[in-house]
Amino acid sequence: MEFSWLTTFITAAHCGNFRQTAELLYISQPSVTVHIKQLENELGVQLFLREGRTMKLTEEGRRYLVHAKKLFDVYQSGLEDLESFRQGYTTKISLAISPLIADTILPYILKTYLKKHPQVEFSLKIIESIEIEEAVLKEEVDIGLSCINGAHRDIISELLYQDEVILVAPHDGLDSEFAPPLDEETVLTSNYLFTHNHPEYWDSLCRAVKSSYPSIRMMEVSQVHITKRFIAEGLGVSYLPISTVRRELLEGRLLEVPSQFIKRPEANTYAVMKYKHTKQQEFLAFIANYRI
Repeated sequence: MEFSWLTTFITAAHCGNFRQTAELLYISQPSVTVHIKQLENELGVQLFLREGRTMKLTEEGRRYLVHAKKLFDVYQSGLEDLESFRQGYTTKISLAISPLIADTILPYILKTYLKKHPQVEFSLKIIESIEIEEAVLKEEVDIGLSCINGAHRDIISELLYQDEVILVAPHDGLDSEFAPPLDEETVLTSNYLFTHNHPEYWDSLCRAVKSSYPSIRMMEVSQVHITKRFIAEGLGVSYLPISTVRRELLEGRLLEVPSQFIKRPEANTYAVMKYKHTKQQEFLAFIANYRI
């Protein structure tokens, strides 16, 4: 069997027309017919039925299409792996990262790691923490960096680090040497509190804030980068992991408000995986040590 036959079969199954198949593959229409006939002879079944100007899959054709796609994916994966090896990569790590973690200093950590380990190739998926465990279970990724602890029995979940959570407000435009200290009560009762930009700590934190300041106004904003933008524009304040606002604090775009009555939570980052491979463990150790 030749993979050109599979390519023609999969394309024809999608188009339902041999002429369009020929145009898409840049081959002649007779070549399409020959490929399909050769594949049918190899399999011993008829794959298509002609209905007017269209070609429809037979029952056998529909059944084999599933396997043909899998075979083609394996073939393509092999070509990609060889090309990566030719370019000098010897290890590939696929990551699923929550948007919140991607908004921390993780990009800088990755840059530092790749400088030390140029033979490692990464692929990244940015998906919500609640979806990461499923992606790991289905082996769509090797490692998930999540804000939620893995719960499935087939999942290995390790705490990578804990992040301090601070109350963040917009910069007031005053000189830090002469400005009066920010007051927690004033900041919380005179602004909207943006909530639920982290999947773990907000329910209990909302209760604590509401208990101390019953008149507080809250607004759910699910994404950290949107929360930061809203704060910088003076629309409100929020409790955020310090790693997500470190740059904004250093650049003077946001201010930390000292805690008075509200006990601040911690934000956890977990490594979620199905297997413990050596190279993956080395990468996770690098992240954990970097954080410390």
